Amino acid sequence: MPEIATISYPESKKNDEANSSHGNGNGVVQLNASQPENAAQNRPEWLELAESSNFLCHVFQCPLVNQLNASQPENAAQNRPEWSNKLEFLMSCISMSVGLGNVWRFPFTAYENGGGAFLIPYLIVLFVIGRPLYYLEMALGQFTSRSSVKIWEVSPLFKGIGIGQLVGTTSVVSYYVSLIALTLHYIFASFASELPWATCKDNWADNCVDSSLVVNEMRDSNSTSGQKVSSSQIYFLDIVLKEKDSIDDGIGAPDWKLTLWLLLAWVVIFLVLVRGVKSSGKVAYFLAIFPYVVLIIILVRALTLEGAVDGVIFFIKPQWGELLNPKVWYSATTQLFSSLSVGMGSIIMFSSYNNFHHNIYRDAMIVTTLDTFTSLLGGMTIFSILGNLAHNLGIEDISKVVKSGTGLAFISYPDAIAKFDIVPQLFSVLFFFMLFVLGVGSAVALHGAIITAFWDAFPKRKYWHLALILSTIGFCTGLVYITPGGQWILDLVDHYGGTFLIYVLAIIEMVAIFWIYGLDNWCNDIEFMVQRRVGLYWRLCWGLITPLFMIAVFIYSLVEYKWPTYSGQQYPGEALICGIFVFIFGILQVLIWAVWTVTGHSTKESVWGKITKAAKPSSQWGPCTEHTRKAWLKYKEEAKSRRDDIIYAKNHSSIVRKLCVLFGMYDDFIRLDSTRL
Repeated sequence: MPEIATISYPESKKNDEANSSHGNGNGVVQLNASQPENAAQNRPEWLELAESSNFLCHVFQCPLVNQLNASQPENAAQNRPEWSNKLEFLMSCISMSVGLGNVWRFPFTAYENGGGAFLIPYLIVLFVIGRPLYYLEMALGQFTSRSSVKIWEVSPLFKGIGIGQLVGTTSVVSYYVSLIALTLHYIFASFASELPWATCKDNWADNCVDSSLVVNEMRDSNSTSGQKVSSSQIYFLDIVLKEKDSIDDGIGAPDWKLTLWLLLAWVVIFLVLVRGVKSSGKVAYFLAIFPYVVLIIILVRALTLEGAVDGVIFFIKPQWGELLNPKVWYSATTQLFSSLSVGMGSIIMFSSYNNFHHNIYRDAMIVTTLDTFTSLLGGMTIFSILGNLAHNLGIEDISKVVKSGTGLAFISYPDAIAKFDIVPQLFSVLFFFMLFVLGVGSAVALHGAIITAFWDAFPKRKYWHLALILSTIGFCTGLVYITPGGQWILDLVDHYGGTFLIYVLAIIEMVAIFWIYGLDNWCNDIEFMVQRRVGLYWRLCWGLITPLFMIAVFIYSLVEYKWPTYSGQQYPGEALICGIFVFIFGILQVLIWAVWTVTGHSTKESVWGKITKAAKPSSQWGPCTEHTRKAWLKYKEEAKSRRDDIIYAKNHSSIVRKLCVLFGMYDDFIRLDSTRL
């Protein structure tokens, strides 16, 4: 029976590992279970050193260790808080990923792309892009205990990726909170004796039809001027948003009522984040669980509406011909980014507060699975409602029922709730409170990523001071989206800052980690951290499939690029310039910081030599805690030595070596050779 190699830390270190999902609770961390019976005589030197009383003395004799620890920040890890328990981290990740994107953006993206035609590409993209990226970012944060900017000590040449992601995340959170403000408006409007969008008012459009009417009453209504429009749609567009038909003459001034709701939304987000993970972790339980209860209640009620089955069939029925449509694949990819919040720094931020040996593999699988389940649940709910709405309006083509965008959440859902026979006000309050909770969960993660990045840059500042300053800036920025032309700007910023920018930076991120730092280096880091071998699926996705797939989708988006529109109308040139500026400003961060890093080297090397040096890990790269860092360095040294011995012994060519790394074959060779000792 093979023995289990272990590291036993001194008593003072045990608390650091006590919460590890791979530990035994006694300060012992399990490593590889594939050692031979005589492993005690042939154990790696780094394990022997780790268990010896002179561990630090031995390690300090290693030149590589001395070099990499020369500028290690003092007490960097001790000053960083951790989650109170493992469940808080998991719940926070769920509340982050399961947000408005699942109930609002996923259904309208599926709606725009033919319903069932969208599901198959989405599920495929989940496995080849979503999960690999989610696991990567979770591992990056936990391995370094740093924010999305500081992790780029792995390759300082690409530090601008983290800064560019901050630009994208700031763009997203600025409009995201404005949607939360709309949910607050609807929550309080639902306490009226009659839902204000349930019936048409005298001064509304002539072709308005009451949302509260059932199908027979609706078809018998005497509206004859043009196509019928539900009262819920008129209420949202004309009463709440006061939306403009064009922004050629400007976007207008912020609505004072929505300004108050926006302020309240930012106050809530600030209060949740005031103590960092110590406060947000406690709220995460409610933020993660409550939405499921309400969503299931709404789904059960929606399925009982007339025409709901037609909507569900439209949602789940695959249209095989659309699998060859690149637009559907592009939409599936961009939706996945929005849904899982990958590429925005929030995943890295949350996992940076973990214990170093926490089982993130398990958590990544749970979160990505739950996120997909929630998207399908939200899709079933809204397409049931769309089927009912098409039935009531006498429209056979469900894809023509309502326009996409924010309207699906603030028109279709309220329209269905208005038809509820029993206390529609209660269902309305529950539904919009659910949207509020979903929005807060995601906004807390996004805004927390921004605050953490600034906190890492200015560690002497109090966290709550930064939270207050950045929340105030966020509120001022969000005023743009509650103007009559705000939804025009929202779609534009979402297109360039929240989608296009984040996506391009994610491609560069993949290239920097797996093609510059190296797939083998990264897999060794993960194996050291989580004590499990990186499987073939992850190696193939990280090293080949995911980057190439993302690049192919990006090339398609460039070839087929069309200027964004809102409700079928073109944007004014000035608005397009502003949107493009957000994208260019974010991308330029990569170039600016790369030049800054290269020119910062005062050596007399050539330009190429400086670039090569800047692309290599800095002395700050690696685990934060001192004892873990030293064990990792020794582990890396011995892993490289064993791999080099096999490479030279087998005399592999460069191409064969790359294939062996991609398929993890050198790990197999090392294990095979170790069993022969």
